[in-house]
Amino acid sequence: MFDILYTHHDFLVINKHPNVSVHKDDGDTMLLQEVAKVSGDSQLYLVHRLDKMTSGLLILARNAQAASELSKQFADRLVEKFYLAIGSKKPKKKQGLIVGDMERSRRSSWKLVSSQSNPAVTQFFSLAGEPGQRLFLCKPYTGKTHQIRVALKSMGSGIDGDPIYNSASQADRGYLHAFALRIAYSGEQYEFVCDPRSFENFGQLWTSEPVSNGIESWLTPWALSWPKLPTSIQH
Repeated sequence: MFDILYTHHDFLVINKHPNVSVHKDDGDTMLLQEVAKVSGDSQLYLVHRLDKMTSGLLILARNAQAASELSKQFADRLVEKFYLAIGSKKPKKKQGLIVGDMERSRRSSWKLVSSQSNPAVTQFFSLAGEPGQRLFLCKPYTGKTHQIRVALKSMGSGIDGDPIYNSASQADRGYLHAFALRIAYSGEQYEFVCDPRSFENFGQLWTSEPVSNGIESWLTPWALSWPKLPTSIQH
């Protein structure tokens, strides 16, 4: 269900396993309560979220003051977040920016549109995976619901195993993973990397040779030359 990767006086960093809900729904066990049983905390606080299918790094605050400070950092876009994804087709472009407003679509899905009144903004690189696959490293500047899943779908490369945006895919999981985080807290800078190849049952596709080689080349994602953000969407 999870692994505790780092323990700080004010927060925990966990690796959430795929297909584990952050919230109590559909009879799922409440993740925070399960982590608290292991960490010994009476209460933990969610400061950001991951979709149920998404695995990887999740920060949990251990007290209300830390929760407030960390939540504000995520809201103010001060936390650098990096995700790995495997898409099912070659994208329209290999790297760059995906920018556009997100609108409600059918059922529980969203779609990207060309207007930019309050756009979702995602920077990305990609490399070839196995035939018919593409490996992505995504850096979302904004933090909207399903943002990366919708962005890659708009590029013609829906995520393998995504039940909403690539329902025809037969993969063993939805291949989106919260790979790395960089955050400043109380005057210290913290960098966390969670390599999906290091955990059992995180999906066979991560371990294929071209995908594994790609992940290897991105193990310090903050050091890469990311596509520049337009000045119109920066603070």
